[in-house]
Amino acid sequence: MKKLNILIAGFMMLGLSSCSDSFFDLKPNDQVTRDQIYKTENDFKLAVNACYSKLQTQMDFYIEMCEFRSDELTLDAPTAGTQDRYDIDQFKEVASNGILDNLWANFNNGVYRCNLVLASIDNATFDETKKAQYKAEAMFIRSLTYFNMYRSWGCVPITYKPVTVEESLTIGRATEQQMYDMIVGQLEEIVNNNMLPKKYTGDDIGRATLGAAKALLGKAYLTFGKPEMAAKVLKSLIEDNSHSLLPNIADVFDVNNKWNKEILFAIRYNKTVEGEGHGAWYSLSNLSDNNYRTETLNKLYTVDDKRAEMLDYVKVPGVNVYLIKKFYDERDATNRTYGSENILLRYSDVLLMYAEALNEVSFSNSQTSEQAKALNKVHERAGLTPIDVTKAADKATFRKLIEVERQKEFAYEGQRWFDAVRLGGAKEAALNEGHEIQDYQMVFPIPSSELERINNTDLLWQNAGY
Repeated sequence: MKKLNILIAGFMMLGLSSCSDSFFDLKPNDQVTRDQIYKTENDFKLAVNACYSKLQTQMDFYIEMCEFRSDELTLDAPTAGTQDRYDIDQFKEVASNGILDNLWANFNNGVYRCNLVLASIDNATFDETKKAQYKAEAMFIRSLTYFNMYRSWGCVPITYKPVTVEESLTIGRATEQQMYDMIVGQLEEIVNNNMLPKKYTGDDIGRATLGAAKALLGKAYLTFGKPEMAAKVLKSLIEDNSHSLLPNIADVFDVNNKWNKEILFAIRYNKTVEGEGHGAWYSLSNLSDNNYRTETLNKLYTVDDKRAEMLDYVKVPGVNVYLIKKFYDERDATNRTYGSENILLRYSDVLLMYAEALNEVSFSNSQTSEQAKALNKVHERAGLTPIDVTKAADKATFRKLIEVERQKEFAYEGQRWFDAVRLGGAKEAALNEGHEIQDYQMVFPIPSSELERINNTDLLWQNAGY
């Protein structure tokens, strides 16, 4: 295994199938037991690569649990193989939903891989700078994984070390503080100690950077209601000047321009290597197919907004496949897969989070305020005239401006549902799609398979309302 992007599952269209990992299905094909392999620098590089590989199998999370859950994609009725997706889309999911069950197992599998690295690396003997990097990468991936679990289910069982099957049955749901310490505390350690490089070269491009850790930390702070701390870390990232908006948004997603200055973290794929490409995300076989878009999304953009073009479908040469421009790529003739990245963090996200944080700290409707300038940098890049924030009467109105801008900027990027929850617009968005939802539906039900496995409601109980 010579490259970062390994062991990639092929995903086809929207009918993706999740990995059906058991909780302890841990060993990649090229991995032997920890005692045998985790000794040298290269051993740990391979082990950390296996942590990244689990991220490559989680596209269901961004499509099913975010895009279909939100007001961007919808199913009018279930078809063969789509009942679980339909239930999530319609806010009818139950604890036995297969998508939720598979992703819970997938996430925990990823955590275990990270824990294997972190349990051994301090005692290994090799270059200390590299040790710190690999340790921080595993911490970053584990924090990202628990962050996604927290946003999905609330407090979940957490582990800092590998555990046996028997031990796992005794671990209960964490408290809010324990979740915060795991997600935020680990990212703070990375950032405060500069444990990650600012950039990489060669085959290492795509690994987590210090900027990625800062951006994720800022998002975690906002999610946990810490806007002052979010503003501080995001400001430091902006002032670092390592990243910037590209003048043309189409260039951000150009597969010939991967890892440009706007991208802070993305999940890598390589279509030219067998098993390392992916399927045709959000594809159509012809333009008359149902693209699942809601009327909300169809009406979201004005005619002069350049971001609307990024959702246009383009035919792939040589095959009966149409892809949206955000994920457009030509299919590899040998492997029959695609190689566009799944971008998780980019600089426009940093700017809009910074505007959000500043607004939560202290409302201002001055056109020259820092939050207005950050918001308008993203808005104007789309070819639009600046938003007149002087018309925003209060903090809630300004917050809504940010929420709308985020939806326009990140459509199909797996952000919308969790943005709407964090910014307070989830109920309104659902109602516009005909769903009157309750507070408990801001999170998903704990999978019944996990409740049955633990079989102790003092340790693991169902989320209220389900």
